[in-house]
Amino acid sequence: MQLVVARIGRAHGIKGEVTVEVRTDEPELRLGPGAVLLTDPASAGPLTVETGRVHSGRLLLRFEGVRDRTAAEALRNTLLIAEVDPTEMPEEEDEYYDHQLIDLDVVLADGTGVGRITEISHLPSQDLFIVERPDGTELMIPFVGEIVTEIDLEEQRAVIDPPPGLIDDRAEIASSREDEAGSSEESGEERA
Repeated sequence: MQLVVARIGRAHGIKGEVTVEVRTDEPELRLGPGAVLLTDPASAGPLTVETGRVHSGRLLLRFEGVRDRTAAEALRNTLLIAEVDPTEMPEEEDEYYDHQLIDLDVVLADGTGVGRITEISHLPSQDLFIVERPDGTELMIPFVGEIVTEIDLEEQRAVIDPPPGLIDDRAEIASSREDEAGSSEESGEERA
């Protein structure tokens, strides 16, 4: 199975290094020296990582055969793709690869079906499940422990406990004005 693990950014310096936007939780494993990566577009690769280092909070890579700024700049916006065994599990217990989550059924704790995960959106603040409902509409469910209470890969389902309004349009909105209006009417006060 192929997983996108990074996107090449701009060239860094004059010796062929590039910045990379990491898209994996395991960069030391997927982007370490000696790693052979497929590319999108395919014509840019495969690329073999020669060296890697962190500079000012950014990962810099140099690939075999890329020796100058011009060659490095030609790789800009290329996606780096690792070949991963589909049965491989992440090191941490509560981590999952995107391909393990795609097509899971999303259900409430009582078993009520909500839809099916069609995509995982990786945002800077959190990940989102893009869920297709039976009627064809889509929902965005934050992939956080307070909402996604269980991932059961054997049963192929994700159990959620959504707050009011997340999965339906019938959110209960408490208005303090109604409470004030009700209490002032009861006490005989007049509102201005």
